Amino acid sequence: MNFGTGTVSGKAGNQMDWSVTNAFKSFKDMEPKSVMDMALLPNIDPIDIGLGSSEKGNANAVTTAKPRKKTMTSVYLKFFETAPDGKSRRCKFCGQSYSIATATGNLGRHLGNRHPGYDKSGDAVSNSTPQPITTVIKKSQPQAKASHVDYDHLNWLLIKWLIVASLPPSTLEEKWLVNSYKFLNPSIQLWPCERYKAVFREVFKSMQDDVRASLDQVSSKVSIALDFWTSYEQICYMSVTCQWIDENWSFQKLLLDICHIPQPCGGAEIYHSLVKVLKMYNIENRVLSCTHDNSQTAVHACHTLKEDLDGQKVGPFCYIPCAARTLNLIIDDGLRTTKPVISKIREFLLELNASGEMTEDFIKFTTAYQEGSWKFPLDASARWSGNYQMLDIVCKASKSIDAVIRKYEERLGNGMLLNSTEKNAVNIVHQYLEPFYKTTTNICTSKVPTIGLVLFFMDHISETIAVCRDSRLSPDWLKNAAEDMAIKARNYNNQVCNIFTYMTAILDPRIKGELISESLSSENYLEEARTHFMRYYSTSHFPSMTSGYNAQEIEDGGSVSFAEEIARKKRRVSLSTATDELTQYLSEPPAPIPTDVLEWWKVNSTRYPRLSVMARDFLAVQATSVAPEELFCSKADEIDKQRFCMPHDSTQALLCIRSWTHGGIKLKLKSTEIDYERLMELAASAAADHSTTGSDKKQK
Repeated sequence: MNFGTGTVSGKAGNQMDWSVTNAFKSFKDMEPKSVMDMALLPNIDPIDIGLGSSEKGNANAVTTAKPRKKTMTSVYLKFFETAPDGKSRRCKFCGQSYSIATATGNLGRHLGNRHPGYDKSGDAVSNSTPQPITTVIKKSQPQAKASHVDYDHLNWLLIKWLIVASLPPSTLEEKWLVNSYKFLNPSIQLWPCERYKAVFREVFKSMQDDVRASLDQVSSKVSIALDFWTSYEQICYMSVTCQWIDENWSFQKLLLDICHIPQPCGGAEIYHSLVKVLKMYNIENRVLSCTHDNSQTAVHACHTLKEDLDGQKVGPFCYIPCAARTLNLIIDDGLRTTKPVISKIREFLLELNASGEMTEDFIKFTTAYQEGSWKFPLDASARWSGNYQMLDIVCKASKSIDAVIRKYEERLGNGMLLNSTEKNAVNIVHQYLEPFYKTTTNICTSKVPTIGLVLFFMDHISETIAVCRDSRLSPDWLKNAAEDMAIKARNYNNQVCNIFTYMTAILDPRIKGELISESLSSENYLEEARTHFMRYYSTSHFPSMTSGYNAQEIEDGGSVSFAEEIARKKRRVSLSTATDELTQYLSEPPAPIPTDVLEWWKVNSTRYPRLSVMARDFLAVQATSVAPEELFCSKADEIDKQRFCMPHDSTQALLCIRSWTHGGIKLKLKSTEIDYERLMELAASAAADHSTTGSDKKQK
């Protein structure tokens, strides 16, 4: 998607290379004429936004050396002391050393940049406390004039880094990070932390306008999903994500906002925050469903929203629990007995991943024992993917594990060795949970995990639990776990079974009526679906068919050709049999499971012109409140860490901007897009010029 205006383009997902040879070193030699020509934005000081010309933008940003009152030698050398060997000079203020051949002009620049006001400190410099001596050999080379350096470009690159890495602006206040930049170029000036925050707020507002504009163009119903977390500051947040299917049958997803939920963080507070977001984007009358995180407070908020929308008679609305979170809780019950064993295995895998020597030995042992090949680093996370990896490796490579532990017993101890009882329990749980792992893998890799597909898998999970619970071969501890798992599965089915999920399921061409969940298999649901289709989709999306003449024709005297009259009569007759589309669709066999659902509807929309409109609305209803891989895989740990550690003054702007740029929305300030591709081109060009100049000087 392309949004906004301005001179800038760029790929949202570009990764920055922060090596020493990158842009920061080359910015010294950039001439003003190479700098992007960006117009100053209205109502904002150029210094605040950093998009002015090089001369204006840096008039106050670059610290220059003090005017020389005496000769350079007489002024500067008294602030340095010569080493006993006569090969270096050391600054009396900070202890930094320079080669004895270093030009006095460079010594002056050091004093001006590192120790402003040094000339007012008097002739005597206190140096009673010994300073740690760091020898820095600086080759004498010509320095570019400070006025030629556009440090605003550097600061915008740092903004990109903060966004991609989800780091707060306070990161740039770290002393040794600043010192690292000073090492590359002593005159580098980073913006104050408050300026970064102000820029983030302005960028957030500008990009939010683009998100609002994109939603104004959506012609179908939309669905929303809610997620919640608490930060280290004990502040509760809610993310609101919007999904829809566009006219090209492509699935679209946008983060709308990250809201601070005020205390006591109950259903009422969530409801008011949610309504505020819906109204801000003008979609309160177009929301078809809300997928929540299964918490009681979220259920209460969604129920209140449904009552509100039903009272306004804006159309149907439903709310459903998150299937991924339910499945995660079910699996957690299945792992309950083996968790102490899994903890021992995790400790071993962490040691294995950290030691190249141990890894090589493990690979040799698995080859010798024919226990398969394993990809390193092994997943040792506490997520489902990591837990299953640990069960899997014990079942398939137990001899190799024992051999490595015995070889490195002095380092690992013998507490990591599993006894026969523990290994037997792992084998039982691994065999029982294998269908769960296959299910989560399929859901995570599905392009669009529709309600119909997820309910199809959840039905299979319920059957697997029932078989284990009723089997005479299952140990009692596993039967008890299966009983708890069955209770959670039943609760989910009770919440998710309604006419809306039924309609969503049958509109998946892979599911239809044949593979529908047993809990949804009801003749009453089918009749209600027909009624809903006739009421909302048989005529409302085809206004030209509801009347024989339009207003313009009446004004023109109603002159309609004879052929057009016959055609309109036929169209009106076709409305009485509009349900034939639904009947014909359901009478055909389901498509194969690997079928791309959206592509199927794109191809068949001409066969089912009315039903396809309904499918666009309902297939956007999501079975999970978060992307499944963000819950089951190790990626979730990184997301949780970023959210938990983000300070309140940066959470909304930074996380929203990050999500929007990943979604293809250009990073912009007011009407000006930030051209990161151009910035990197300038940096690369300047670096090449700098390298060429250096080579020429060496040859001379």
